[in-house]
Amino acid sequence: MVTTAGKAAQARMSPTIFISAGEASGEHYGALLVEALKLRLAETGRTAQFFGMGGTRMQAAGLESVVRSEDMAVMGITEVVRHLPRIYREFRKLKQAVRERRPSVAVLIDFPDIHFRLAEELHRLGIPVIFFVSPQLWAWKKHRIKLVRKYIDRMLVIFPFEEAFYREHGVKAEFVGHPLAETELPTIGRGEFAAANGLDPAKTWIGLLPGSRAKEIRDNLPEMLTAARDLAARSDLDTREPDAYEFILPLAPTLTAIQRCAVKEMVNQLRGNLTIRLIDDMSAEGAVGPTAGGARAVLFHARASVVASGTATVEAALIGNPFVVVYRVSPVTYAIAKRVVKVPHVAMANLIAGKRVVPELIQSDFTASNIVRQLQPLLPDGPPRQSMMKELAAIRGLLRAGIPDVNHKSGAIGRVADITLDLLDTASPTEIAQTVHS
Repeated sequence: MVTTAGKAAQARMSPTIFISAGEASGEHYGALLVEALKLRLAETGRTAQFFGMGGTRMQAAGLESVVRSEDMAVMGITEVVRHLPRIYREFRKLKQAVRERRPSVAVLIDFPDIHFRLAEELHRLGIPVIFFVSPQLWAWKKHRIKLVRKYIDRMLVIFPFEEAFYREHGVKAEFVGHPLAETELPTIGRGEFAAANGLDPAKTWIGLLPGSRAKEIRDNLPEMLTAARDLAARSDLDTREPDAYEFILPLAPTLTAIQRCAVKEMVNQLRGNLTIRLIDDMSAEGAVGPTAGGARAVLFHARASVVASGTATVEAALIGNPFVVVYRVSPVTYAIAKRVVKVPHVAMANLIAGKRVVPELIQSDFTASNIVRQLQPLLPDGPPRQSMMKELAAIRGLLRAGIPDVNHKSGAIGRVADITLDLLDTASPTEIAQTVHS
């Protein structure tokens, strides 16, 4: 019979690690984290079992997915209410898996509405909890700080101003850098990208990034397409060059096949005579052929972009692509948010810079005419374009906390992996024994 001490030793040599991510960006970070942890464990002759919530990328990296990220990616108050039965069902599956398998350590990536509740259960079971990618408590829901203090062992943040905020509130927090700030620029050339996606390299490309969730796309894409038609029509009048633009729309990997078909149908209905190329954003998985490049290549090669508020705006800023931020939610969600959000800007690029660097078109300001008015000055060479690119370069410098190598031995993901293993390895035998079956 294996003793409790023996099981604790076995847990150290072959730990079970719980990792959970619920959205496209977090799921990408989760996949990189699994790979970094596997590498570090292998260097000391150890292995690990990974399970939790993730999508295709995390599964490909080695995560056993108890719940799919795609089934939980819902945003907005009214949207969540409609999907509550499914969300609750999937959440119970996660809790049950945690109780049965008792991981040695847990890493929760963003997705606070689910992960704070999950952190409570993990804490109750004596499992150390790391929260990577802070929820925006500094903007609203500051009362949740007490949950962080109670249930989270380490808060790992990706924006420099967040570390000071949490430490002022008694939370053990660390700025690890932003993973996207340490990612190499796309290597695919403009000609190769054009050939892979049916584009004309001689034309002006404009990126359309409406969000990674189906609901976001339904709310944001129609107005973007209207703006694209208006911009193309104005170009025809100004330059007498018909079809001077091509628009590129990357599809997030978390979209299901049915959701992708719905997006394609929407585009076909609203595109008019525009050339709009839909490409699968699978670049993180090394896709080739028609999907080559992904959203990062779109932002890298596009002259400018229209980007829904979220992680994609950080990516656009870091790549240095001039862009306009847009967003729209349900009237109820917006009315509530307007009362409780206490920050001067919506776009993360503006919050990091501490000033208005990129235009923000939110809710009623999000109109096709406003998009065209803000986007047009960014297309030709000149002061507006050069000024924005200079500001974006400064933001990139603020978000770099180290220089990574190809195996994530340093940089944000490497730091998260190191902290995860440190927390695991410094746990007392009693604490580890609590996470294994007696």
